[in-house]
Amino acid sequence: MANLVEAISPQQFEELLQKAGKSLVVVHFLAPWAPQCTQMNDVMAELAKENAQVMFVKLEAEAVPEVSEKYEISSVPTFLFFKNNQKVDRLDGAHAPELTKKVQRLSSTAVPMGMGMAAKEDLNERLKKLVNAAPCMLFMKGSPQEPRCGFSRQIVELFKQHSIQYSSFDILSDEEVRQGLKTFSNWPTYPQVYVNGELVGGLDIVKELAESGELEHTCPKAVTLENRLKSLISKKNVMLFMKGNKEMAKCGFSRQILEMLNSTGVEYDTFDILQDEEVRQGLKTFSNWPTYPQLYVKGELIGGHDIVKELKESGDLEAVLKGEN
Repeated sequence: MANLVEAISPQQFEELLQKAGKSLVVVHFLAPWAPQCTQMNDVMAELAKENAQVMFVKLEAEAVPEVSEKYEISSVPTFLFFKNNQKVDRLDGAHAPELTKKVQRLSSTAVPMGMGMAAKEDLNERLKKLVNAAPCMLFMKGSPQEPRCGFSRQIVELFKQHSIQYSSFDILSDEEVRQGLKTFSNWPTYPQVYVNGELVGGLDIVKELAESGELEHTCPKAVTLENRLKSLISKKNVMLFMKGNKEMAKCGFSRQILEMLNSTGVEYDTFDILQDEEVRQGLKTFSNWPTYPQLYVKGELIGGHDIVKELKESGDLEAVLKGEN
């Protein structure tokens, strides 16, 4: 990449500054052993793609001590910003959003007006909807089932280990979103995690949250199957778990139990166990009732087809459905 280079001597460094003239030069003082520097190198590479008018320079701090001492570099990563061969700003630490902001501000890139501005506003509205599409949104390369980069694979695994409930968006499937979200979030790399519409960060931030025990408090926990089943059976006062639904039963027992329920005039809701294998298998264990249909009233199991038939014949079905018995 022409605007992303490495300086290995004081002479080369000075030549790069002089050659850049009025253009912005961003210098990354790094150490190859520091993982934060590796992360910020990736950020720089993305910024270089987006800012062709800016020169990005990597400089190993310990390998060029003369330059490091001159500019008082005491830790890595550190970023210095130059214009006209003069230092104009500084950033200490691995802060991708702040680095992006400084590059945008100091490079003075003009925003197109007219149609371009309208298009940008439309994209921003779309991005707002996407980041708020679920309480926890992961923008990644690929899908949770098939991640298409190592960082995305690692963050999916972390979410799985910590039982995080999330939705995802494949940024490889939409170039407009892929490029637009970098500016929208001031975070130039992927994956990106949002909680309640607010950017949390990328893989390194999620790792830190996981190690500190804060990830479960930052991101919503996935609902366990038991809690999900409890919620489903209590969704309405009368819930029927069957094969099919009210409009189309898909087995004889389900059809017959629908007819019996309809004859009472009591309101009820149904859940099609053929559409959800997890519920289909889990409810058998949860209720200790191995067959379908299953009828629940106020969260309590009444039974299956034979029990409902007995209640119907005894004249007790309507009272049971109303919770009177």
